Amino acid sequence: MLDPQKDYPLSQKHPEWVSTPSGIPLNEVSLDRVVSGEIDAGDLRITPETLRRQADIAEAAGQRALAGNLRRAAELTGVPNEKILAVYNALRPHRATRQEVEALCTELEQVYHASETAAFIRSALPLYEEKHLFKRLKQEDK
Repeated sequence: MLDPQKDYPLSQKHPEWVSTPSGIPLNEVSLDRVVSGEIDAGDLRITPETLRRQADIAEAAGQRALAGNLRRAAELTGVPNEKILAVYNALRPHRATRQEVEALCTELEQVYHASETAAFIRSALPLYEEKHLFKRLKQEDK
């Protein structure tokens, strides 16, 4: 278990634990290397490992909600941006049916292994139902 007092922030206390998705150590990342093309935009993303460590630190500090957010963020690093946008749009009021949202949750679990994210979305579905936020089907669509 990580100790918030000893291990946070990771970039200062354990820079050897922080790297880019391709494995470049944090201390080797610089604006000059990005501008020159040595490091591409994909390497400016946080890794799931770093997010999970941050989640462990948040949990140890008693910040359970933050820890959950960071764990879901770690899962979402493996989900293409287009799919994240599709989920976001589906969760907007009256944009998707309950079945469509359920299908997206199943896809998040089965294709992207984002089970915590899928469970988090599913936990909101009763409220969506109660507040009538799902897309209403026209009579001919039923």
